[in-house]
Amino acid sequence: MASSPTLSLRLPDEAATLALGRALAAILADAARRASLLLRGDLGSGKTTLVRGLAGALPGGDDAEVASPSFNIVNVYPTRPEVFHVDLYRIPGGDPSVEEHLEAAAENDAIVVVEWAEHLPRDMHPPHRLECDWLPAASGRLCRMSASGERGCAALAALAAVCPDLVDD
Repeated sequence: MASSPTLSLRLPDEAATLALGRALAAILADAARRASLLLRGDLGSGKTTLVRGLAGALPGGDDAEVASPSFNIVNVYPTRPEVFHVDLYRIPGGDPSVEEHLEAAAENDAIVVVEWAEHLPRDMHPPHRLECDWLPAASGRLCRMSASGERGCAALAALAAVCPDLVDD
């Protein structure tokens, strides 16, 4: 099996995390690069901040009140394309409704973002995806991203091209 392409990004502060979200919005809005985002990281690592930057940069994003959907499991933002923001923090064993939400997102050609993706069963991982592992760093955060599927790989390549200042060699 071939290894997945990877990219490490250094995020020194909240502004850089929001900028990464905005860059991802521009990339994932293109259906040819539409990939799901699977986010893994500790509480407070920047996952929801990234989603705030992403949703806020899409058309309709001014009406998106981005918050961690821990109690709802999923928030759907009125953006174009829609963003399905799934949070699995409170359901580490899984929840049958998550599969329904992912299917609805696919039918609507939405952008899917899953926080606490380590709780998403492997057989439910979307084929086209970016997996983001948030890691502590001496200052700020390190976001290690890997890609799967043609659109995930295209999205990762585009991200490397538009965010060269964040790439951590």
